[in-house]
Amino acid sequence: MIQVSTGTALPGYSWLMPTLSDLGGHQPMLIAIAVVFLILVLGRRIPVLGRLISLVMTLALAAVLVFLVQQQERFNPMIGQIAQRLHLTTPQQVVGKETRVPMARDGHFWVRVDLNGVERRMLVDSGATITALSSETAAAAGLTTRVEPFPMLIRTANGTVPARTATVPTLRIGNVVARDLPVVVSPAFGEMNVVGMNFLSRLKGWRVEEGILVLTPHHPQAS
Repeated sequence: MIQVSTGTALPGYSWLMPTLSDLGGHQPMLIAIAVVFLILVLGRRIPVLGRLISLVMTLALAAVLVFLVQQQERFNPMIGQIAQRLHLTTPQQVVGKETRVPMARDGHFWVRVDLNGVERRMLVDSGATITALSSETAAAAGLTTRVEPFPMLIRTANGTVPARTATVPTLRIGNVVARDLPVVVSPAFGEMNVVGMNFLSRLKGWRVEEGILVLTPHHPQAS
């Protein structure tokens, strides 16, 4: 959950990055290597078994690639487009006067956002007071950050870092358009971009029903 104020609070994003658990020694790894080696040796001697092993390894590699694409498509726009073309993600849809966003596999809602013509996938966080952008996203969208006499401080999992404010002329999600939206910008966000309550509060209403985030604007725009 993100909270932003003059003494701005923003959570760390350590939960987004997978960590390696303790393997409890090298014995399990050595056993796994020995088993794989034995299977490969047998596969060479038994043609039918070899073809079966080749098929299984191909399927396993494909599964790993799909997993990696699904993990990275939220942060990398190019990978996101590839994932959408391969139907690895469920896209948001405009239904009637509403924009509907299915819950992602990680239990969060990720929206496809247009920031001044620059597309990004952003996390929707109702606990965030204000929308937060990475420095790279702000630069790509052509935003000019303000130099405040007293810098805004952002509390993250890695400590307190300074951030600057900016204004997005046009932010679009489906048929929802917000103009002159205040945001905070900091390199400490990494590649993370967050849609906060200052955007959601401009809607006529928003709700979650059966794993779908429903955004209802006051004045729906052509998507």
